[in-house]
Amino acid sequence: MIDVREVGECRHPHLMSEGDIAGMRLRNRTILAAMGTEYILEDGSLGDRAMDYYEARAAGGAGMIVLETSSVAWPLGMSMPRMLGLSSDEFLPGLRALAERVHRHDCRIAAQLNHSGKVSAYDVVEGRQILVPSIPKPAANDMGNGLTMAEMANFVRAAGPDGKGPRFKEMDQADIDWVIECFASAATRVAKAGFDAVEIHAGHGYLLSSFLSPYANRREDEYGGELANRARLLLQVVDAIKLAVGNDFPIMVRLDACEYRTEGGIRLDDAVQVSQWLDKAGCHAINVSAYSNNSAIGFTEGPLVHQPGGYIDFARAIRSAVTIPVIAVGRIEPDVAERHIAQGDFDFLAMGRKLLADPELPNKLRDGRQQDIRPCIYCYVCVSQIFINKALCCAVNPATGEEASLMRSVPAAQPKSILVVGGGPAGMEAARVLAERGHTVTLWEKDDQLGGTLRVAALAYEPNGKLIDYLARGLEASSAQVVLNKMASADDIRAARPDSVVLAVGARRQAPPLQGKDLPHVLDGEALRDMLFAGDAHGKLTLVQRLMLRLMHAFRLNRNIERMRRLSRLYMPIGRRVVIIGGGLVGVEVAELLVERGRDVTVLEPGRDFGSELSIVRRWRVLHGLSEHGVRLLAHATVSAITPSEVVFEQEGESQRVAADTVIIAQGADANTALEEALRASGLDVHNIGDSAQIGYIEGAVRSARELAVSL
Repeated sequence: MIDVREVGECRHPHLMSEGDIAGMRLRNRTILAAMGTEYILEDGSLGDRAMDYYEARAAGGAGMIVLETSSVAWPLGMSMPRMLGLSSDEFLPGLRALAERVHRHDCRIAAQLNHSGKVSAYDVVEGRQILVPSIPKPAANDMGNGLTMAEMANFVRAAGPDGKGPRFKEMDQADIDWVIECFASAATRVAKAGFDAVEIHAGHGYLLSSFLSPYANRREDEYGGELANRARLLLQVVDAIKLAVGNDFPIMVRLDACEYRTEGGIRLDDAVQVSQWLDKAGCHAINVSAYSNNSAIGFTEGPLVHQPGGYIDFARAIRSAVTIPVIAVGRIEPDVAERHIAQGDFDFLAMGRKLLADPELPNKLRDGRQQDIRPCIYCYVCVSQIFINKALCCAVNPATGEEASLMRSVPAAQPKSILVVGGGPAGMEAARVLAERGHTVTLWEKDDQLGGTLRVAALAYEPNGKLIDYLARGLEASSAQVVLNKMASADDIRAARPDSVVLAVGARRQAPPLQGKDLPHVLDGEALRDMLFAGDAHGKLTLVQRLMLRLMHAFRLNRNIERMRRLSRLYMPIGRRVVIIGGGLVGVEVAELLVERGRDVTVLEPGRDFGSELSIVRRWRVLHGLSEHGVRLLAHATVSAITPSEVVFEQEGESQRVAADTVIIAQGADANTALEEALRASGLDVHNIGDSAQIGYIEGAVRSARELAVSL
């Protein structure tokens, strides 16, 4: 039983209680899950950026840090161009320095040992042989679907220098022996560097998991066939590591409990049995994950689960079969983890995305400040970076990977009177940080509530609403003064006489010059937002529709995003047949909103790509969902006219028509600099951020706000 007597008044006494893995004490049961960062230097070593990133999570209260997956055979067996190396003593100084920095905060640190096997993408790029248990079967791969041409260029590199693709080699005994030695040597080096544990990566399609998989492993020798043979290499790796570092050094294993969308792949019964063998072999903890082969939407089933708590049943099944601790991962909220740890379903909670969004999450849980946790909105910006060889970042926390410059806001040397105009995400973030630094801050918002256009996005995608709530609470807790229903003109701003002005007024939305755009059933983004949240649609609604919306407004039903999500499923003054003109981020998210509310939706995009502003993985999910709901996505479709009942467009040189009860124009957004130019002409110190400076949506808004606020 977990002793919770000393935890205090926090709402998560089990999650925040001490944990133990093979005598290694963890101050709580939260673990930073291994995530690729691309912060590693080109020579495979740790630089200041990576160390700052990991130390911030240690200082934030995590019980243990598991480093991003690291190559035991560097530069061989790499899945990313900047992968941490563990294959040489040359890496020891950086490893030692990081261990020391993490230990300063009473946090434990583990290295994840890996050979990427068939997914050694960087070996492909370099033209090196790829070690596999068996030559992979030809298989369809839809992960190129929905990618822009620029993104495709990164995938094309996977064809190798000769354009012929990977050069696979079925491993012989010499290769197997070499791999075992690589793992053992890496573990020895990690222990020598002062690390507290190792985690063997035996999941996610990497080398060890491909031996475990009956789909990938078709060998007929002692390493293939029945499960005991397929598990032989993993168990030999465990034995070799124990021989190298001793029986007491903690060894964890990350294991797939399922291979989704893989006929004949790993299943839970296999994982349970392998876990029992690992337990008997002296492994000290099992980290339960899952995987999906060659599938875009499958990627959000495994290894990056979209379904909340998607792997809890797996963790529970394995925990009931072993005597050692089990680590659960997979979009598990702290409240859920607390309940399951208390029930004995698993012992530790590993988090990746949540600790990118807020590295202070464990400390806030410990202190009973759950409401102050910056939420992950599951936008997939972070993991999408790996597909295009860019460094890890977070849409809601611009300090991720920039901890040295953006994480801490120091008091202002010369406090100023600062007026922030606009209460969307950029304005709220800027006002809060500026106030924290000691400036006298006033925020003007033209609407009667905060959030800006993000409120519409929150109707389509619930996590966006959590970000609005977080930003609004932070603003309320600050010293900033908020004035709602305040339309700001240049004269008003000049009359307020601030020292500096921060403009966060959002994009300028000007519908293209389409014939029929002024018809009553045609809405642009601004009209749609005002209709839903202000009871006004610029004269576009019938009397009955206006009365319904005004009634909702009068009873303040539109002041709560979650309530609006529910109400919008019952009533929206939107016709049954909807045509959306523009297939960018706004267009596909509005389509997502409407199709889930029973509308028949067609999206017309003049270009090739849909949702190109979305992160790759989020785009996969949105486009997959739209396809499943029967949304028609028509590319290269140029609208020529809107009539009272149809939209006329050209596609492939032919004129076509689609019936429409409501038309939504999701085009024509660009930077909004008119107010900035007017104020600069008056000699005011003016700063333009968010979409009013450059269209960047949530990520761009929050980043530009933070960068400005820490510098003023």
